[in-house]
Amino acid sequence: MPSNLSDRRVSPLRTRMIEDMTVRGFTEKTRQDYVRHVQAFAAFIGRSPATATPEDMRGFQLHQRQSSMQPPSINTAVSALRFLFTVTLDRPDLARRLTVVRQPRRLPSVLSVEEVTLLLQTAPGPKYKAAFATAYGAGLRVSEVVALKVSDIDSERMLLRVEQGKGRKDRHAMLSPQLLELLREWWREGRRLGALLPRGWLFPGRNPVEPLSTRQFRRAVHAAAEAAGIKKRVVPHTLRHSFATHLLEQDTDIRVIQVLLEAETYCPPTPDRGADLLPVSSPVRRARAHCQAICLPWC
Repeated sequence: MPSNLSDRRVSPLRTRMIEDMTVRGFTEKTRQDYVRHVQAFAAFIGRSPATATPEDMRGFQLHQRQSSMQPPSINTAVSALRFLFTVTLDRPDLARRLTVVRQPRRLPSVLSVEEVTLLLQTAPGPKYKAAFATAYGAGLRVSEVVALKVSDIDSERMLLRVEQGKGRKDRHAMLSPQLLELLREWWREGRRLGALLPRGWLFPGRNPVEPLSTRQFRRAVHAAAEAAGIKKRVVPHTLRHSFATHLLEQDTDIRVIQVLLEAETYCPPTPDRGADLLPVSSPVRRARAHCQAICLPWC
């Protein structure tokens, strides 16, 4: 009986929207976020979104602003509703009523080399120390760190294989000798504890069959920063920003940094360097790519 009731809660409109997102290859997280925002809109107007009017759209966005919702959340809601009305309901006239909110551009927090050292020293265990070092030493996103497998370490070519990173792209990240040694230390300890399975996750969660979750990673970073007495706001992405900044301070070419991070926003076109100069071959695909590696602070 509960199963049947649960099935009836899923409206035909929601089912169709999920199918439309599935056809277009949206990730599970994106589908969940979009459905959540459409549910919030339906709750606000008190009826099916299929019956929405331009005034409903205006009122909902005003409600979001008056509720002090942050720009990223508002803009995700805009994307969700635009998809619903443009694709699923074929009512692009309503989608045009939605307004994207400009986000304030702030400089990210960056840790000094000394603060990175403190953060690694106060990491809650060898697994997290190795995970923090990987986020910093290879400039990886938290989602890329937790998705690494033991087999992704290429010690001969000194590369880390990142499968299906942001934008669903496979890529290689650099692997410094210092980071490789730290990962080997964690591998030996993880095998001793029975936490690392053959061909399993490099950073397993509480259940070795599952990877460490991004939520667990964030909590560990916050706990380590607090234990280290770091007053700055520290999140996992802070390690990636610190990686880029420290490479820049070592006079590494900014284009190399951009390629290592796989993010064009770190190196936008300028009058002296147009967009036509950006697509150069990645240094991590060339021989001796690890020579670009950052000098990790614990050495």
